[in-house]
Amino acid sequence: MGAIDIPPIQYTPVDEVADRVARARKTFHEHQTRDVEYRLVQLRKLYWAIKDRTEEIHEALRLDLNRPVFEAVMAESTWLLNDIVFVCRNLHKWVKDEKADDIDLTFKFTSPKIRKDPLGCVLVIGAFNYPFQLTLGPVIGAIAAGNTVVVKPSEKASNSAVVIQQIIEAALDPSAYTVVQGAIPETQALLAERWDKIFFTGSANVGRIVAKAAAPYLTPIVLELGGINPAIISKNADARLVARRLFWPKLMNAGQLCTSQNYLLVERPLVDAVVEEFKKTYKEFYPKGAKDSSDFSHIIDDASFQRIKAMIDNTKGKIVMGGSMDEKERFIEPTVVVVDSPEDSMITQESFGPLIPILPVDSIDQAVQIANGVQSTPLGLYPFGSKTEVEKILSMTRSGGVAVNDAALHIPTLQFGGVGESGQGAYRGKASFDVFVHRRTITTSPSWIESFLAIRYPPYDGKDDLFKKVSTLVPDFDRDCKKVRLSWLRYILTLGGGTAKSGAARATVVAAVAYFALQMLERRSAKL
Repeated sequence: MGAIDIPPIQYTPVDEVADRVARARKTFHEHQTRDVEYRLVQLRKLYWAIKDRTEEIHEALRLDLNRPVFEAVMAESTWLLNDIVFVCRNLHKWVKDEKADDIDLTFKFTSPKIRKDPLGCVLVIGAFNYPFQLTLGPVIGAIAAGNTVVVKPSEKASNSAVVIQQIIEAALDPSAYTVVQGAIPETQALLAERWDKIFFTGSANVGRIVAKAAAPYLTPIVLELGGINPAIISKNADARLVARRLFWPKLMNAGQLCTSQNYLLVERPLVDAVVEEFKKTYKEFYPKGAKDSSDFSHIIDDASFQRIKAMIDNTKGKIVMGGSMDEKERFIEPTVVVVDSPEDSMITQESFGPLIPILPVDSIDQAVQIANGVQSTPLGLYPFGSKTEVEKILSMTRSGGVAVNDAALHIPTLQFGGVGESGQGAYRGKASFDVFVHRRTITTSPSWIESFLAIRYPPYDGKDDLFKKVSTLVPDFDRDCKKVRLSWLRYILTLGGGTAKSGAARATVVAAVAYFALQMLERRSAKL
């Protein structure tokens, strides 16, 4: 793979950004992306472009992150191919109009339905840590939903950004889908444009900048951010299972994974056993150490390396495993640190690296209190313990997602997203389609029900009692706010609410409407 040539990244001239956005917006207003077959063709072309450039994808990830091929296959190339196949298989079903639920019988004749309309021209800003999945994943959803898309890959993973551009330009309609390369100036130029949605994956700090830029136009946004994710470990947990399952997300991409746990809260009786199992697991996974292994990624850039190094340098905890670094190679060894305070540098910041701080706690209650104090809305939460203990933890916490007795596990077709400080909005699977559509309610009032709609027109004199009789529902609770059961006889007599008299009035209206509807159908049948 070393023979594959990936050219240097070429930033898009800032003065060209507006024209590229205008072209994509013009294409949307020409309505060609609304056609479902057009969308499917674009997605199928994207599939083959990714398939044909799998080696380039893997090489770009090696150059940017020293990414092992297995991880590149699992989390990038194959992930995207499977996502496209899943979307293509289901798109015709997803785009169908939905029947509206919970509609009162008197409104059924308006044929209420929900249509999934594309939003328009959308901006997708990708991330460096999984540059293909986190950039093209949202793009797949946006295409499926019928939008035009401007794509901004992360410049930090520059080789991957180049290959992303090659894939898009080789596969997709250039009038509808385009790439803007660059750093801060180019991103600022993009954010100055008016969008129908912005989808951003990255840090909370940049997410705030994106949200601020979207505010003047009230542009809807999706923010897929990181989080200071806790793992809460009961004394009843299996120490070996804890070590193996919590070591893995700190090895994947050298811990540069937004869903990896940031710290462990371990009940004291299990702390020593967990530390020992981490040591055993490290030797099992990397017999010669992580530095000389082809199965361990490196940190993305010097700034990120220095940030993680500072966390290690500033900790007051005890390093019990790992700790070695190579600045030239941007290598940081998987490092386990036992700390004694939630204020430690290892816990207060999102490491986004191979750091595993352990804070001993006296109880599950204390662990929950600390976790909620560090960050009350992390992206992920990872409880290990009995079913009762896990349910207790879930009932007292919030998070974007939860993996019980595991970490960083998110099913590819299950919706994924943060809450609060860890983001807003969700995607993956069908949610990737849903997040890029507007659910447009549609009703159709036939002319033959005009006489029954007359109650809504002025003059209103004498109509209020009739309106109450035909529209008021009876509550299923009393004045003490206790739930009461409506008898079947009363429910039938009142058509679900009010008195028997008002129920009879509603029944009369419904019967009359049904009668006239049948008359209309019979007349049409007779004409045929």
